[in-house]
Amino acid sequence: MPSNDVRTLLQAAVPTAVAGAVAVAISAGVAGGKGALGAVVATIVVILFMGIGLMVLQRTARSLPHLFQAMGLMLYTAQLLLLFIFVAAFKNTTLFNPKAFAITLVATTVVWIGAQARAHMKAKILYVEPESDAGDKPENKGPRT
Repeated sequence: MPSNDVRTLLQAAVPTAVAGAVAVAISAGVAGGKGALGAVVATIVVILFMGIGLMVLQRTARSLPHLFQAMGLMLYTAQLLLLFIFVAAFKNTTLFNPKAFAITLVATTVVWIGAQARAHMKAKILYVEPESDAGDKPENKGPRT
């Protein structure tokens, strides 16, 4: 994974983990141990789903750049649908507090999207390929017509 991708991943994952830790503390205070467990599970789910999605999107951008925008839209739609399915699947669970789970899921998702958008805006990514060394060879230089 190129360093730019790792930097973007870290710039999105770290704020999400911090928001998840805050949600765990709040959920523990409001709903006890089950609330804290729900917040931990939600934070892990968001970091995994969004991290995997970011890696897939970066790979698509390198290999199929003409599909990048469509892939991004499809990927984010699929991620939100999967998160909705998780909320629906664990709606009546007794393993952890479902309200703490759902609220943390939404909050950490919003934090991830905001942090990822900020990381992309601050990234210095070339949008034009620099000239290669082949263009500097004497046999490649000649009169321009």
